[in-house]
Amino acid sequence: MRRIDQVTNILAPLAVGQVMTLASNVVGCGFILGWNLVSLIVEFFFLSRVYRIVPALSIKPPVLEEDQVFLQRTEKRMSQGESTVAPPQPQPQTEGNCNSSLHLKEITNLPLCFQRFRWLVSTCKDGWKAYYRQPVFLAGMGLAFLYTTVLGFDCITTGYAYTQGISGSLLSLLMGVSAITGLMGTVMFTRLRKSYGLVNTGIISSCLHLGCLLLCVCSVFAPGSPMDLSLLMPYITTNSSTDLGGMASQRQKHTYALRGGSNQPLLPDRSSIHWTNNTVLFDNVPSDAVPESYISIILLFLGVITARIGLWSFDLTVTQLLQENICESERGVVNGVQSSMNYLMDLLHFIMVISAPQPQHFGILVIISVLFITTGHTMYFLYAHKAKRKCRLDT
Repeated sequence: MRRIDQVTNILAPLAVGQVMTLASNVVGCGFILGWNLVSLIVEFFFLSRVYRIVPALSIKPPVLEEDQVFLQRTEKRMSQGESTVAPPQPQPQTEGNCNSSLHLKEITNLPLCFQRFRWLVSTCKDGWKAYYRQPVFLAGMGLAFLYTTVLGFDCITTGYAYTQGISGSLLSLLMGVSAITGLMGTVMFTRLRKSYGLVNTGIISSCLHLGCLLLCVCSVFAPGSPMDLSLLMPYITTNSSTDLGGMASQRQKHTYALRGGSNQPLLPDRSSIHWTNNTVLFDNVPSDAVPESYISIILLFLGVITARIGLWSFDLTVTQLLQENICESERGVVNGVQSSMNYLMDLLHFIMVISAPQPQHFGILVIISVLFITTGHTMYFLYAHKAKRKCRLDT
């Protein structure tokens, strides 16, 4: 499945790019719309076929179904203004049934909005408890920490690349190469697992990922890097900011050498920016603008592209660990919490960019991203140490 995903990442931009180039952007949008409609029909057909082949997927656990029916009846009667709610059919009084009945009775005594809120909090709490007590908790948290990064081919990195003089055609080529390296990571995962086992595969993938990201850290301090720590000062007067702008124009860190001696701002105004789904295209960047050095941006993308081999291999390792070490009854809950953690950490990296939005700040974001990734891999190393120690004790 990962290989299919990576191949799609290679072919999809090429296909849509050819349609937009040969026809127009409107035709390209229509092509994407039609493709999604066709894909929806195909997806529905295969999902229905899966449910016909495995009928057990359509059966819910009886206890959860009874609780859901009882809550639906409760909400319906509360909405009709009934002050009392009839309890469900009597069952044998066991300790678990008593606790469940008391819990549901406490909820039904509250107003409807508070009932839903308390039920939501209770569900989240139970999900986190189930997630925390899993033996692969540290591995899952390590994977989530890898989402707090700007070192990927998303709108942030591509926008930064445009400000550093990278053309759209070259950036598309780099995206295709990155998909190929990700495909190599899926192949490496299967071979490493057969040779060294699943846990050791994660360790090797982590080391490879971190080693490649050191190139990104080097790019922050390499020639051509626009990092300027003085721009992070919260209070700068108008005169000092003017002087700072004059000093920045004279610095030879990363400015564009313009012909005719005219001053050109680093970023154009908002009216001249075309916002797309994954890229930011600038119109008024002069055609004769030549960056002083490409060493920084070359090191950055070299690290990002090569790191995807270890990244995808590590992602598959943790995903496989979650599938093999979680019991079937809790697998859906744990995977749901894992997905929520991934999205939460992904949201955090957007908050980082909002806090430091200028290209001069990107080097700081790179360093913070590498720290988060290192923390995530450290969590996995702790899990691997515990897993190997437990394996030795069992043997």
